[in-house]
Amino acid sequence: MSPQCFQTITVGSRGSDLALWQTHWVIARLQQARPDIEFRIQRITTRGDVVRDRALSQVGGKGLFVKEIEAALLAGEIDLAVHSLKDMPTEQPEGLTISAVTAREDPRDVLVSRLGLKLAKLPQGARVGTSSLRRAAQLRASRPDLQIVDLRGNVDTRLRKATTEEYDAVVLAAAGVIRLRYSDRITEYLSPKVMLPAAGQGALCVEVRTDDEATRTLISIVHDPLTDAAVMAERVFLTRMGGGCQVPIAAYGIVNADELWLRGLVASPDGSRLLRHELRGSWTEPVVLGQALAEEMLAQGADEICRER
Repeated sequence: MSPQCFQTITVGSRGSDLALWQTHWVIARLQQARPDIEFRIQRITTRGDVVRDRALSQVGGKGLFVKEIEAALLAGEIDLAVHSLKDMPTEQPEGLTISAVTAREDPRDVLVSRLGLKLAKLPQGARVGTSSLRRAAQLRASRPDLQIVDLRGNVDTRLRKATTEEYDAVVLAAAGVIRLRYSDRITEYLSPKVMLPAAGQGALCVEVRTDDEATRTLISIVHDPLTDAAVMAERVFLTRMGGGCQVPIAAYGIVNADELWLRGLVASPDGSRLLRHELRGSWTEPVVLGQALAEEMLAQGADEICRER
């Protein structure tokens, strides 16, 4: 089949405002190139959407927001799926592949404070909301006095909770806040020196069936090679470090000219041990760089942190 054979494409998406925004964003770019194709969205509820009374790390971690969508894709109920790349496990089910990675939005984390104060100025013992082990560990490393309070829900819910006395501040991904046009709520963009992002944060990916060449050709329109190189290095690093183990792991790659700068972090959940390292290499060899950074950090003691957990 060639792309010219398409009449209707069914796109799988979670039903949250952010997920739908991201899906519409991808569809708009595909539609510009192929106005002859009709795109329809099929909303799919994932386990991560249903279980909201426990921290993500207690429910199952990676894959919570994608498994049901992937099942629909494998069953042929949808033709492609749009995901936040940071939600994706480092390995896809047999028969599926990430065939496009979009240009990245701001990958940093942000602080939203009802007090209007930056992280360093929050009062002693301030209550900061997050459901992320990665964010919690780095917050504790920076401010051991803070009380980290679990926070679940979509962007709207978390921003609403940030205005209540239950929290003095919350930490979210900048990308979601920006995409939903809540930038005016941001108190501080957290530097990667303080809060290294999750692997893939800020990027979207499009997942398709591996044998569907027509759809793979179609979605190449939204693929960004430089973002792909950066997040591939991050995800290779995550895989080698044991992306499924329940310890805080972060990775952030930046392509500048011909160089890829990759930073990695592994921490104990309480933030008492925090190991950082970085390497630079060719952006055309992201797999080599991701593996090399992981090996150096493992040699420096990252494996001990993982074993402790």
